[in-house]
Amino acid sequence: MNKLVLRSALLTMTVLGTGALLAPAPAMAQVGQASLRGTITTPAGNPVVEVTAIEVSTGIRRSATAGADGSYNFASLRPGTYRLEIKLQNGVRNSDAFTLRVGQNAGLDLDLSTPADTAAAPAAGETAPAGGDEIVVTGNRIRSLDGGQVGINITQRLIEQLPQNNRNFLAFADLAPGVRFIESADGSSRIQGGAQDSRSVNVFIDGVSQKDYVLKNGITGQDSSAGNPFPQLAIGEYQVLSSNYKAEFDQVSSVAITAATKSGTNEFHGEGFIDFTNQDLRSRRPTEIYPTTRDKVNSNNKQFGLALGGPIIQDRAHFFVTYEGKRIDSPYDVRPENGFPVSAVPSQYQQNFGSFSQRFNEDLYFGKIDIEPSDKDLIELTGKYRKESGSQIATGINAPSTATLNKVDEKRFMLRWQRSEDNWINDARVSYQDTKWAPTPETFGNTTFFQASTLNNGNFTRTDLLRFGGGGSQQDKGQKGWTLQDDFTWTGFNGHTIKIGTKASFIRLRSIEQNRANPQYTYDINAFSPTGFNDQVPYQLEFGVPTGNGPIDIRSSNFQFGVYAQDDWDVTSHLTLNLGLRWDYERTPAFVNFVTSQENLTAISPANYPNLVNADYNINDFISNGRNRKTFTGAFQPRLGFTYRIDEAGRFAVFGGYGRSYDRNQFDFLQQEVNQGAYAVRRFNFLGADSNPNNACVGADASTCLTWNPIYLTPEGRQQLLAGAAGGGREFRFLKNDLKVPYSDQFSLGIRGRFQQVSLELGYSHVASKNGFAFLLGNRRPDGSFFFNDPANPTDTPAPPFGFSPPGYNSIILGTNGLKTNADSVYFKLTKTYTQASPWSLDATYTYTEATENQLGETYLLDFPSISDYAMLRSSGVPRHRLVMAGSIDLPLGFAFSSKLQVESAAYQKAILNQSNPFQRVIVGRETDGSGGGWGRRQIDMALTKYVPIRFISDQTRLRFRVDVLNVLNDYNYITFNNDPASQNWGARSSYDVGGNPPRTVKLSVGYSF
Repeated sequence: MNKLVLRSALLTMTVLGTGALLAPAPAMAQVGQASLRGTITTPAGNPVVEVTAIEVSTGIRRSATAGADGSYNFASLRPGTYRLEIKLQNGVRNSDAFTLRVGQNAGLDLDLSTPADTAAAPAAGETAPAGGDEIVVTGNRIRSLDGGQVGINITQRLIEQLPQNNRNFLAFADLAPGVRFIESADGSSRIQGGAQDSRSVNVFIDGVSQKDYVLKNGITGQDSSAGNPFPQLAIGEYQVLSSNYKAEFDQVSSVAITAATKSGTNEFHGEGFIDFTNQDLRSRRPTEIYPTTRDKVNSNNKQFGLALGGPIIQDRAHFFVTYEGKRIDSPYDVRPENGFPVSAVPSQYQQNFGSFSQRFNEDLYFGKIDIEPSDKDLIELTGKYRKESGSQIATGINAPSTATLNKVDEKRFMLRWQRSEDNWINDARVSYQDTKWAPTPETFGNTTFFQASTLNNGNFTRTDLLRFGGGGSQQDKGQKGWTLQDDFTWTGFNGHTIKIGTKASFIRLRSIEQNRANPQYTYDINAFSPTGFNDQVPYQLEFGVPTGNGPIDIRSSNFQFGVYAQDDWDVTSHLTLNLGLRWDYERTPAFVNFVTSQENLTAISPANYPNLVNADYNINDFISNGRNRKTFTGAFQPRLGFTYRIDEAGRFAVFGGYGRSYDRNQFDFLQQEVNQGAYAVRRFNFLGADSNPNNACVGADASTCLTWNPIYLTPEGRQQLLAGAAGGGREFRFLKNDLKVPYSDQFSLGIRGRFQQVSLELGYSHVASKNGFAFLLGNRRPDGSFFFNDPANPTDTPAPPFGFSPPGYNSIILGTNGLKTNADSVYFKLTKTYTQASPWSLDATYTYTEATENQLGETYLLDFPSISDYAMLRSSGVPRHRLVMAGSIDLPLGFAFSSKLQVESAAYQKAILNQSNPFQRVIVGRETDGSGGGWGRRQIDMALTKYVPIRFISDQTRLRFRVDVLNVLNDYNYITFNNDPASQNWGARSSYDVGGNPPRTVKLSVGYSF
């Protein structure tokens, strides 16, 4: 079957590629392109012969033969400003300029039947003659044919004008219903759609997927990085879709973002900027005020860049290049969890707590050349290079010595050829990527980890206090390879835009994961005395070592293939149907060809580990012989949408749709099965050093539960531990043989209306995701049970069987599917577009969401025996109420003002609670206290810009002086809350940490453009 799929994929690519080169094959518009179609009504006897769309800035022309009824169809146009040249049988008419947005499916009907000299004044949004032959097209005349898509377009003006902190162009994606842009305390950021996590998003730049196949962020290079995925100077605009995208979109089950880069024009244009802020330009962070006011931590944020574009050959070839850099020193805090007092920690360790500063560097380069050798051809070549370095650590329990050295290195190149004919377009792309994410500990040596334990009414909890010494893991992960895409659109059938496309990727995934590169010694400070502080005898030691069973560099030559068909069918002048179907396939040899080692088979055999004989699962479902795993071939994805225009002008429309969208299983999960056999974390537990009544030494084999000896602090002592234990405390990873692929089902229904430059939208969306990946605990007690449920034993608690591992080994961890989420949202969206006549804009989106999930906000579900034991409860990561507003206005004397407001309700948190009466273990949840005033988060940002024309190089040359004020009201948006359900303070603020939410900050900018 796999060979057949591969042959079919290669044959399809060959046939489509040959058709692109030799014959007028059906063609299709690629992700990110705009489309424009409509009907031109003319006087009797003077029909339309040809319609040409001319890109104003470059002179690039695209022509389409008009139908007998005056219909025309441009199925694939770069986003930009255009005018129409309408060739009649007798004469030529021209429209004025109008703008097509990225991903926009636009309709524009023109009525030229009224002579210019007798035309009456047009109604609002109608077409009118002006200046004899020029046709005035107002923005209100262009109607949307987007079907069931739910989202928003982020224009160049929004990107340029709105205040922001880090110049990440994705920061405005939260204007789309159900989308959040989340910044963490370490400067990293991520996109979240509905109740799904970040790995389910995808970003397309110039039609090329930026999907991270290995790590969790969804976008290459973004995992735990404070950097930006792309230079903002290079982004022209982008579209954010939170649900119900068309069949062109692949490897995404929540948010799809498609961005178009800038191109050079027929005039030379350039710009440069410098942004700056430091500790003197910000208010004190809460941790610099409470519990006592102290000096600010040094912070420094410098961002700078330049761009240049222009003609190589007038109307035929253009170039665009840009560079952006970051040099950031940012503060972070080290403090215990749950408000544990620092004063209770011995003085020799207290210097590890406090506020500190970390450094981050980023350099981003992008270049683009476009060539139009003929009126029918467009060739584009783009390249991107990203490089990051510095030191990184998040606010929490980790002392500065445990910081990680950043290393992100990313290269991408793309060659595109678009061929246009009267009734078809072919869009072919070849792209190459080479990405690397390689964090390394800044300090090497022993790591010390302090925890405080409490036992309250049978509920045992641990509070993490401090980790210091050596850093954590050493990793090197990435992806490299080629992608071939070919997309066709056929417009030869009246009323239909038929699209087909295919994509094949040959990607080599790699992963080096050396967890516990520094040995970690974990101390229960309450182990010997409830009033003392145990820092002498750890209860656990973990350290990583190669096993010798293969290379630690895990590689997998993956093959990905996708094909789709889409028909945008204008059934009547009022009804448009968007009918699509796609199919995707991915083969991961590292998973499919994996063979479970004999050591693992022996360790879990009935003779050695009889606990699984009566277990509630079959371990054979997780054992691979290299032939019993198949690649999933059922990823068929219908994508259906409709638009019904209520009135003749199309100003009001009802829309809706249904779509299924498959994502993929993250390689970071799949590689762990291989990695555990090549590089394993050894775990040893020490007798009498743990106050947990259900500690790991209860029921465990004596070879991994030993008496402490200080020699174990040395490499020689750790080698003794390895030599004296058969399994060496190694953990097992078993993945289910019939792993499924995560997907979501998406429904939408709503109404859109247009009033001059104002657009309104009221809608409902439902997104249900299934088959999310999770790890479960495979250990069982001697009788095969997960919980030892004995009500007659009052000292027992329903704890997971961590202490009942195979003799000599650590726990069995099972990888499977089964995570689910549901998000039901009602939203209202208002957009007022900016025009020269009305120089202000407003985008506002309010979303109410009821979201549920069967997880605790993480991948490791080790508290119950199966995923079915986790009920669907309110989602931890989705606020019920969320309002985002952004606006700008031109002021007199060359000033411009802009602002952005974000308000959302309080977060929800869940935890496990043990109950002795009745004897059970349950998941409980509650809203956190929030930040006050009834909201969970609020932030208002403002910016004032002054433009000074200097006319040095051209009439458009000007200086720009700008002041951004972030978090104007200095709201404290706290993010850490007590997570102990047995505590009376559960859900209350446990620290003054505000994460990535800045205090009131002034950012100064100066720019130059011509």
